[in-house]
Amino acid sequence: MNKQEGNNMFNTIMVPTDGSEYSQKAEDTALALAKKLDSTVVAVHIIDEKLIYPYEVLEEEGKSILHKVQEKGKKIGVKVDEILIVGSPTNDMAKITEKAGADLVVMSTHGKTGLERLIMGSVAESALKKIPVPVLLVKKG
Repeated sequence: MNKQEGNNMFNTIMVPTDGSEYSQKAEDTALALAKKLDSTVVAVHIIDEKLIYPYEVLEEEGKSILHKVQEKGKKIGVKVDEILIVGSPTNDMAKITEKAGADLVVMSTHGKTGLERLIMGSVAESALKKIPVPVLLVKKG
């Protein structure tokens, strides 16, 4: 174990984002932590496989959401990797966490309004049960 590893148990911080203001709070928290800990942030956007929108539209939106996190990271000198996948936010979070090699997941307790908020709440809850690493929940308030 080199010295750097010994100092930081959170080398890779994953932040799932849907671009909502709540998600942006989680992004900012993840970036601030990464800055302090000299970690990498992995921003993840999951295109819900159940949505029937034209895929291109959802893909563009996802890329744009992740690009904004990338830009915020650049401003403060934090490296941001991006993962854009199609899948189930509820079921795939644990898998993605492992794939990304994340040591910590920072996520919002809420997503966009209405139905999506309910979904994000249940996503947070199911993610908590399945994700194999510590999860930091960023609350709405």
